[in-house]
Amino acid sequence: MKKAFVVPAAAALFAVGSTASAVAPAQEKPLVIGTNNWAENVAVANLWKLVLDGQGYDVELSDVGKSALFAGLANGDFDLSLELWLPYTDKAFLEPYKDTLEVHDAWYDRTGLGLVVPSYVDIDSIPELAKRADEFEYQGSPTILGIDPGSAIAGMTDDAIETYDLPLNQVNSSEPAMMSALDRAYKSEEPIVVTLWNPHWAFADYDLKYLEDPEKVYGDGDTIYWFSREGFSGDDPWLTAVLDAWHMSDESLGELMSEIESQDDPVAGARTWLEENRDQVDEWLAAGEQIQP
Repeated sequence: MKKAFVVPAAAALFAVGSTASAVAPAQEKPLVIGTNNWAENVAVANLWKLVLDGQGYDVELSDVGKSALFAGLANGDFDLSLELWLPYTDKAFLEPYKDTLEVHDAWYDRTGLGLVVPSYVDIDSIPELAKRADEFEYQGSPTILGIDPGSAIAGMTDDAIETYDLPLNQVNSSEPAMMSALDRAYKSEEPIVVTLWNPHWAFADYDLKYLEDPEKVYGDGDTIYWFSREGFSGDDPWLTAVLDAWHMSDESLGELMSEIESQDDPVAGARTWLEENRDQVDEWLAAGEQIQP
């Protein structure tokens, strides 16, 4: 696995949307970012599009499935992607490309992933779910509501059903459809179990809890990295340095996702967050000042 170099952040700051510095691209530069439809991925992708459009880039966001994302980076169809969960969730997706794709610095620490229920549900573990599966009916049968079947969490949930011998079926749909079902059940205080992860805005809007996973089917927490096609760090050392300097806390990422959810518009929500957090973004951009043109 290739590891991109780390460039220390410079002390001087410059404003987002201002004239690009001498080390930023002098002319508009095309950049294709591969994305998926997870809430945090939508949030950070739209944030970086706004930031980089103001720094001389012409950014295209290309939404694809997880397998197509990794293959597209390996083929050079995309320049980079902003979300790689390691060491657990995305390990199998990365494995075929570990010697070609560049894995860069982490921007978010200690994720969560697993089966989630509202706090009013009086079970606390996946083994307890197995004993009370009949309480979690959806459309007439005991069900775990999940997201698209090509996602890592969907595969892990299939493994959990087998490992814990759960008498439930996983029903896969889009994340918005799953969240809509959770919202309806929550408002009626009905039992429901969904596949969910953090960072996610749902934990700010609802009182939820993970079911304990004693067999660690869902791992023990990941770190989120950004990653790119082979050779990207050499082709664009300025942006590599800037993205390596990027880091978000639970609070800052939660505020970004909540703003997007409340406005029901990823661009408008990201723009509002950006206007209120320019100092934080300027610190990331300042790292590029170490790069010689």
